[in-house]
Amino acid sequence: MTEKSDICLLGLILLSSLFTGVSGAEDSHVFISSGESVSLSCNDALHQCSSTTWMHSKYTTSATVEVFTGGIKKNNTERSERLSLTSDCSLNIYKTTQHDGGRYICTQFVNGHHHGNDSLVDLHVLHVSSSSSSSSSSQTEIRANTTVTLSCQLFTFDCDHEFSYDGYQLVWMNQTDVDLQTDSRYQIRSDKLCLISLTTTLVNEDDNTQLRCVFKHKNDIKTSVTYTVRFTDSNKILVTTTNPERFSTLNTPETTQQQASSTTSIIIRVILVIVEVSVFAAPTVILLQIICAGRAQNRRRSQNAHPEDTVMSAV
Repeated sequence: MTEKSDICLLGLILLSSLFTGVSGAEDSHVFISSGESVSLSCNDALHQCSSTTWMHSKYTTSATVEVFTGGIKKNNTERSERLSLTSDCSLNIYKTTQHDGGRYICTQFVNGHHHGNDSLVDLHVLHVSSSSSSSSSSQTEIRANTTVTLSCQLFTFDCDHEFSYDGYQLVWMNQTDVDLQTDSRYQIRSDKLCLISLTTTLVNEDDNTQLRCVFKHKNDIKTSVTYTVRFTDSNKILVTTTNPERFSTLNTPETTQQQASSTTSIIIRVILVIVEVSVFAAPTVILLQIICAGRAQNRRRSQNAHPEDTVMSAV
């Protein structure tokens, strides 16, 4: 009976978050670009993560996934290795992707009962992809005089609902913050509020040119992604890198443990090499000493046995 009550309670929480917002929840918005790391705050009323559950939902799929339950990470998702909890139960996401965008809810339970206010965080991830790239890599290679289309999208829970009022927009700008909509070299298309594309033909003069996708509210920039065009010296191939400078680092317990394990492994190998060298070198030194001592003793015996040869040699 208790298990059924818990399931019903969880269902009510999820439904309320999807349609009306969590009752009493502390709502916040976080804007970042893909590749950055982020920490989402939880209302840690109990100061113990063993009572904490983190849920992630997307409006487009209407599916809610538990990423942490009772402070224990769910390992049935592809991104589980990029998730961790801090001491105050905040959710760390290491190197976000467009798939991390959506709504996150932090809830705490005591003996199966909901405790305190929930924390509701809408994570908005800005991501740029290139039509010339067949992979999700941040680097693509484009030859000069090639037409390329860059698509910039804000991955969020519900763009139309959250940013439908006036003032929010996606724009493409150059390195001097001039809107490329006014430049005839670039064809800008925006069919949706949270999706904008840029099409242009890159030429040799575009070396080191920066194309910047910006999501802003009036004059307030929420987040941006810079797409930089660079040449290689060898065959004049244009190498473009998405937002190379903005990747922040955030060590998760898994990465820290791997680094420590790697360091320990190197130290152990060095010790083994020293031991092996010592084991084989010591007998070799002793053997050489024995051989040298034996030869010296034989030489003295020979001189004592034939003293006249020594005298003749002196003469």
